Amino acid sequence: MKIRNAAKFGLLVLTVLILCAGVANAQDETSESDQNKTLVILGCALAISIAGVSSAIGLALAGSSAIAVTAEKPNLFGKLLVLQVLPMTQSVYGLLTAILLMMGAGLLGGGESVTVGYLEGMGSIWIGLAVGITGISAINQGMVASSSISAVGRNPDVAARGIIFTVMPETIAIFGLLVGILLMTGLGLL
Repeated sequence: MKIRNAAKFGLLVLTVLILCAGVANAQDETSESDQNKTLVILGCALAISIAGVSSAIGLALAGSSAIAVTAEKPNLFGKLLVLQVLPMTQSVYGLLTAILLMMGAGLLGGGESVTVGYLEGMGSIWIGLAVGITGISAINQGMVASSSISAVGRNPDVAARGIIFTVMPETIAIFGLLVGILLMTGLGLL
């Protein structure tokens, strides 16, 4: 039920962001390149926000189990910490995507002004969505991490196997990041 509410909230935020981008594009006072940079900003926001929220949910799922096991067996803290932190990597992918998009669009300053076309702007939104949506795998990764943490609490020798199982859902996010980087390269943003 909580996941459904989070998904509804995410859809609402996505709708608001797209509407804001439409309003920003409707302004006549800004140049076309600046309007397209607004689309790049939206792509950055989508990548980090969707992946970040998903990572936070995955971390909470795994963290709840880690706290319970650590209360009974404090000596397992190190092994459990590794399992608990794994769902955070999807937010790193979202952050990396946002930074690369900002660099490609010249939004980080320090260099010459970069002209961003409509294709690059819209492409940035889709890149942000691809990385953000595949980053939702962090929630499932948190579920697997939670089970792995419980297993380690019963038998500490299965920690390495638990890490392997926990890393598997992350493969989807890696695919999303790879597609995002390939698209940025194809659009000339990298």
